[in-house]
Amino acid sequence: MSGQYHEFCIMPEPPVSGKRYDEYEPHKYSDIITIHDDDLLTIDYGGSIDFFWHTTDISGKGLAAYGITLISPDAAQALAELLPAEDAFLELGGLLKTAISQNKYVIHFGI
Repeated sequence: MSGQYHEFCIMPEPPVSGKRYDEYEPHKYSDIITIHDDDLLTIDYGGSIDFFWHTTDISGKGLAAYGITLISPDAAQALAELLPAEDAFLELGGLLKTAISQNKYVIHFGI
């Protein structure tokens, strides 16, 4: 499958209030999970999950498709519950569960 991809990583420290996360730098994190854009489009968020876009000062519904999303442990739990039981989402589900169990944020780098 060719095309565009999203990357997800666990943040070692929680995001700093007031700081903007604008740089595309997944290489700074370990355990990068890559998901194809077409697969992510199959998830129906239903406008039910609050994420943070680029900073914890801006909340929004859904992932920032072309930017950076900060995913709190609560939002990670809600997202994990929405993931289809398909191979394309197994690694992401595992990453979300790890973040939840460690009470860590996940950072999402859009396409």
